Amino acid sequence: MARYVRINEFGGPEVLSIVHDEQPQAGRGKVRVRVHVAGLNPVDYKIFHGGPAALRYEAVPPCGNGNDFSGLIDELGDGVTGFQIGDAVFGGKRMHAQADFLVVDATRILKKPAALTFEQAGGLDIAGRAAWASVASLCLTADDTVLVGAAAGGVGILACQLALRTGATVVGTASPVNHEFLRGLGVMPIAYGDGLVDRVLAAGLTVTAALDYNGAATIDAALDLGVPGTRINTIAARGHRSGAGVTEVGGQAADINDLEALATLIANGEIVLPIDRVFPLDHVQDAYRYLMAGHLRGKVVLATR
Repeated sequence: MARYVRINEFGGPEVLSIVHDEQPQAGRGKVRVRVHVAGLNPVDYKIFHGGPAALRYEAVPPCGNGNDFSGLIDELGDGVTGFQIGDAVFGGKRMHAQADFLVVDATRILKKPAALTFEQAGGLDIAGRAAWASVASLCLTADDTVLVGAAAGGVGILACQLALRTGATVVGTASPVNHEFLRGLGVMPIAYGDGLVDRVLAAGLTVTAALDYNGAATIDAALDLGVPGTRINTIAARGHRSGAGVTEVGGQAADINDLEALATLIANGEIVLPIDRVFPLDHVQDAYRYLMAGHLRGKVVLATR
């Protein structure tokens, strides 16, 4: 028998439970993964809360939870090539990842670089794709100063570093406890919240682009600072100020090759991805309460063993 996180009904973290069922079997073209780590993302709790996110991903309780995972292949389906039993892999499968085992199409996983930890790999799929695609959407250059909302979060940390690699100046909003960390990455930290526009102006900054990973406040601040809507991208406040031309490029615009390239950068030490906290799978409710409280640095993940 294997454990699975199940959404019993829509609501808060209390709707998540651990259930036991038979291990799935790998069909043709698929592999079974013994999951070691499963990542948490804000979209997960938007789904189990119900509403637009649940409709978008066709979530109907009772159903599974989570997307990001890493682990070891322990069963190969017919026709699978390029993988062997025992390979360390990572990837994503919506509403299936938070479990002891999952079955996934072999074309949707990647081999884990040896220097990439299971914790990093297990929290990379959504945040990595979102960071890669959203930064690429702005075509940043050394002439840009980009405002990044929620710069210390899982997507924000990756996006800041990818933006820095374009030569752009990066200004990141974060709670004060994360300011020194961001400075160490080469990011200019600035406190989020009321008065953000005034703080940016007082720092003598001319913002030319913005990446929103937090919500409407980052978009509003960027527009007030004179950034054209077409140079603002959001994944956190879809539909907000769309009349101003704000774009909504997210992880769907990144492919598995982009994810592999980012994983290689992290494994090589060129980009850092800190793990804020690891919770046991059985403590999934507590893990989401921690995630939802905010002020994180990097990723929160679940460990199955």
